[in-house]
Amino acid sequence: MKIFNSQTIREIDSATCEAQQISSIELMERAASAVTCEIVSRFLPGQRIVVMAGPGNNGGDALGVARMLMEQGYRKVEVFLFNVTGKLSHDCEEERKKLITVDGIDFTEVSREFTPPYLGKNDVVVDGLFGSGLSQPLMGGFKAIAGYINDSGAYVISIDLPSGLFGEDNSAVVYRDVVHADLTLAFQLPRLSFFFEENAAVLGEWKLLDIDLDQNKINELKSDYMLMEPRIIKAHLKPRNPFSGKRDYGSAMLFAGSAGMMGAAVMAARATIKSGAGLVTVHSAGIGMNIVQTAVPEAMFEPDRNEHYISDMTLHHPHQAIAAGPGIGTRDVTVDALERLLNTGPSPLVLDADALNCISQRPALLSQLTAKTIITPHVGEFDRLFGEHKSSDARLRTAIEMARQYNIIIVLKGHYTMTVSPTGRVYINSTGNAGMATAGAGDVLTGVITAFLAQGYKPVHAAFLGVYLHGLAGDIAAQKKGEFGMTASDIADYIGRAIMQITEN
Repeated sequence: MKIFNSQTIREIDSATCEAQQISSIELMERAASAVTCEIVSRFLPGQRIVVMAGPGNNGGDALGVARMLMEQGYRKVEVFLFNVTGKLSHDCEEERKKLITVDGIDFTEVSREFTPPYLGKNDVVVDGLFGSGLSQPLMGGFKAIAGYINDSGAYVISIDLPSGLFGEDNSAVVYRDVVHADLTLAFQLPRLSFFFEENAAVLGEWKLLDIDLDQNKINELKSDYMLMEPRIIKAHLKPRNPFSGKRDYGSAMLFAGSAGMMGAAVMAARATIKSGAGLVTVHSAGIGMNIVQTAVPEAMFEPDRNEHYISDMTLHHPHQAIAAGPGIGTRDVTVDALERLLNTGPSPLVLDADALNCISQRPALLSQLTAKTIITPHVGEFDRLFGEHKSSDARLRTAIEMARQYNIIIVLKGHYTMTVSPTGRVYINSTGNAGMATAGAGDVLTGVITAFLAQGYKPVHAAFLGVYLHGLAGDIAAQKKGEFGMTASDIADYIGRAIMQITEN
């Protein structure tokens, strides 16, 4: 699913009206109907609902919702239209005319003084003050209204966007001045701001409502942001040839583990095997041989000359994919070994965890990464590499810049993991759950991505496929064992089930 900015979504709205030969007010009615249906599905007709409408098209949506709720038998609907400039948008004015003809409507048009209605925790507020048409943060009276709504404890439903939040850049926003929604109802296409951690508290639950926007226009328009869906993943997965052998699915080398951290090597190796790699070799501290050979008997083991940590990353055989980082530590001798590996220019390459921490100690190593190297930092590792960031939005902008500068792929891990390609395209993941916030989950992801690289997938495809399937395996694990009880090993164990779920459905 493509993610567009607010201006482009307005273009899609206009194209829909033209292609379907409908007026903008008819499209507004369609949107209001979708929101009304969602409210009706959640609340009984006896529910008190207070609608706050602004002067623009977002307000028009809200007025349409109020009228339709009344038509559905909701009699405790109170409407406040804030028309402080004396000028409504054309469609908002049309919706106002329709609303005031409804018998029994409790309607107040606010032009100057405003005595706010009582709002309590048992009430529902429909926020239609400002959607994506807002051009600056809320100020003055509207900021006060947002604060009043937030302090009320009422259940808040925001149409399109919580008033005061922008669809893209929110760096200038003061979050206490934004309406805090419990439910955000957007129309068919998500906004980029939905995927940033700092916006979660004001968005609440968010849901997309289908209003039949013109699919031809959506297909025609380009976007640098893509929300990954099962159909996209299925289209990229290659069927396995029944006459194939293990060498057809590549050899993967994992530089992982050290004394006290051999579990990282075990989990990465298990995930690589379970994701379809033909041959897997683990190079680790000599002390880890019995551990790895016992826990993952399918993997080969190459002992380092040092018993307790990795001191050598020399490649003795060709491999289709190489990964380094899980559990290797950051000793100087290990950093030296990683630097020698990078100097040999191996490709394709996956760097995770301690490999990234090693590079953060010697930032010049970033320039030695071969083209299309995949790095998989979490927030802390990313900031150690590229500097501190105040928001996930700013962090993504830096990731796009760094992926271009170094010609690498950055898998920026989080609730919505974002795979950033060297072209600036961003693939946003839609799978995964809070149970995956557990030790070793990142090691498993390294193994999954490495396995797809070994099988011959393009690096960017290996990255977003690995991220999606890793998250889906986590979702299956959560269903089976619960978010509190699942472990990283469970994620690895369900990778095959995740792949099967995609390919068979």
